[in-house]
Amino acid sequence: MPERDLALLTDAARKAGEIAMRFWKKTPQVWDKGGGNDPVTEADLAVNDMLARTLRAARPDYGWLSEETEDSTARTDADHLFVIDPIDGTRAFIAGEEAFAHSLAVAHRGKVTAAVVYLPALDRLYTACDHGPALRDGEPILASRRDALPGATLLTSRAGLAPEHWPGGVPDVHRVFRTSLAYRLCLVAEGRYDAMLTLRDTWEWDVAAGTLIAERAGAVVSDRTGARLSFNARHPQLPGVIAAGPAVHGALMDKLGVRAS
Repeated sequence: MPERDLALLTDAARKAGEIAMRFWKKTPQVWDKGGGNDPVTEADLAVNDMLARTLRAARPDYGWLSEETEDSTARTDADHLFVIDPIDGTRAFIAGEEAFAHSLAVAHRGKVTAAVVYLPALDRLYTACDHGPALRDGEPILASRRDALPGATLLTSRAGLAPEHWPGGVPDVHRVFRTSLAYRLCLVAEGRYDAMLTLRDTWEWDVAAGTLIAERAGAVVSDRTGARLSFNARHPQLPGVIAAGPAVHGALMDKLGVRAS
């Protein structure tokens, strides 16, 4: 079943890309969600509508969790769940940047089993299903095996390296930033960067697909307490996300004053 779900998600992600590219760099209509949330564009809504129609028709017994659909806790009764971010990195999309993504996942009883992250402006496709390899454009990828934290490349915001978060001292890393959390996880999965980190509460739809892709590439992914991520909570937020190869992940947890479980 994960392989069939992966094929379904892959086809849907490419169709989402076709829709998004019709709006990209064409001044789409934008609304402010308020409350410190990311803005939403007419492209986000158009992509979400297509995905909801397509995926829910194909798997009517699956639950549904999407950034752009009003949530219902009825989804928590479903064994399988779609976890969808129609456009992850909406600010990048609005700015006409290439680093926005469609993030599509299926979770089974809390564990992601099929995942796709597609960047249509780059025509770059990351995929994984459980018990299979992580792939970029059909080719296997592997996370960094760096064995020391000093000098590592870390994808995070400036706030992620604020001293108050680091009782063990702010790590000696080279900070890099990308808006999309899904893309950050995929960049770690393919070894282009050693780690990614966000210490803020994080919506499940931002990271579900990227988590499986990073894990199948050999990265360790946890929340900021070191616990493994689980999906389909009644309140679908996670206490931060940290992804890296085993040695760097362990070193980051030491610096944060916790150990990965």
